[in-house]
Amino acid sequence: MSAVQIRRGAIVARMAYDYRRPLRNQLFLLPPSIADWLPEDHLVWFVLDVVAMVDLSSFHAHHRNDGAGRRAYDPEMMVALLVYAYCRGLRSSRKIEAACRADLAFRAICADVVPDHIAIARFRADHEEAFRVVFIDILALCAKAGLVSLGTIAIDGTKIATDAALDVNRSESVIAAEVEAILTEAGVADSAVQPGLGGELPDDLARPGSRLGRLRAALGEIEADKAARAAKEQERATRLDEDASKGTRPRGRAPTDPAEGLARAEADVTALSVRADNAANPLAKLEAISELQRAQERLASAVEAAEAAPEPEDLQANTTDPESRIMKTALGWVQGFNAQAAVNANQVVVAAAVTQDHNDVAQLVPMMDAVVANATAAGIDADVGTVLGDAGYWSETNATADGPDRLIATTKDWKQRKAAREMGTTSGPPPDGASTLEAMEHRLRTEEGAAAYGQRSCTVEPVFGQIKENRGIRRFMRRGLAAAESEWALVCATGNVLKLFGYARGRTLSATLGAT
Repeated sequence: MSAVQIRRGAIVARMAYDYRRPLRNQLFLLPPSIADWLPEDHLVWFVLDVVAMVDLSSFHAHHRNDGAGRRAYDPEMMVALLVYAYCRGLRSSRKIEAACRADLAFRAICADVVPDHIAIARFRADHEEAFRVVFIDILALCAKAGLVSLGTIAIDGTKIATDAALDVNRSESVIAAEVEAILTEAGVADSAVQPGLGGELPDDLARPGSRLGRLRAALGEIEADKAARAAKEQERATRLDEDASKGTRPRGRAPTDPAEGLARAEADVTALSVRADNAANPLAKLEAISELQRAQERLASAVEAAEAAPEPEDLQANTTDPESRIMKTALGWVQGFNAQAAVNANQVVVAAAVTQDHNDVAQLVPMMDAVVANATAAGIDADVGTVLGDAGYWSETNATADGPDRLIATTKDWKQRKAAREMGTTSGPPPDGASTLEAMEHRLRTEEGAAAYGQRSCTVEPVFGQIKENRGIRRFMRRGLAAAESEWALVCATGNVLKLFGYARGRTLSATLGAT
């Protein structure tokens, strides 16, 4: 080692590292301000401005104003807290409470007033209906910013899990037996109570929302499902009979249920018999009789299939969340609800709903009505142009119902694209005499129809992706249909806040609204 290297090493050894070290015990010369610690274009300031423009009268009406009792947390603060938390994908009341202590943006909302998790959870539960008003008011702000055009509206549904497990679904007989066991236990306990000895009923009877209450609710849901299925079967049978009496054969894909297949085969035989009797000429009569013979063979096969089919499984209900349903998703099965959204070209949610139905077919007309109602409530003076729906919404009833123009896929999107490639595009109006199905398929294969329907996947589907992937919202926090509806309204409202924030590009809310 040279002399120079030795001298340099000695110098380094004697020098201290010149780091910028934190002075954690240093007092501030002036009182600190949170406003100085967050940039002016931070989301939290935007959320506070949004909430300041929302009608909170329904929240205030929930509290006393006579000075009696313990003071409640300011509803404006609580609404802003939940709106900002949902924008960030934070929904657990315990995690929100922790963020109010440790996260500077949350401190900007609540300052030195930190609500505990019980107060946060109770506030969310106590104002289910009020959060739907928040959705409308935020939609109105988006409209003022020019984000709510109604020329194209895409409707779709996504399955959201609930706070209940799949393995607690029970059949009617099992639930009824458990109810009987609880009541028997209660009777034994009641007869054993002696005055002055402090005997108490079991928790299942003493507590509201107990297991007994949930079991009874589950039985009620099973009875409601039975009634709904019976009504649907009666409606289908009536429609088949009416069509068959006119010589109209059943349409659509063959049902997988043997009982439905039998009813369809019987209606087909009746319809072909009517056609044979009313044939205009001998050749037509001969063709009808030939087709009738084949239909009778299919009927015989349907009778055999119905007789050989096993007894249908008992209906089940979830004993934790009786109003939830087993839903099929691309990744398997979940216990949850079917969440619907109607979205415009700017990916703003114009209407949101939650249903217990497994499929979407019965949701198109209610969602179209909700779009019109919400637009009116938000002060949006515009007509709905074209409504887009995938094959899950297809039915002749949906295609011909009153309301806006609509394009509904009649089959899965990939099959539709394949048919367009093989059959080519069309133009002009549907041919005379085309059925409702044929007319819709014709429109979808025109250049204009294909271009319009192509907008569906890039409007509503990204909204679900942003909710589930970006914000991690895949499960409702509370049980019950009403709670799910309220939370879905808040989820969609906060999604609209994020759209409005992105559109603002660093401007304040007032500047964003004033720029339109």
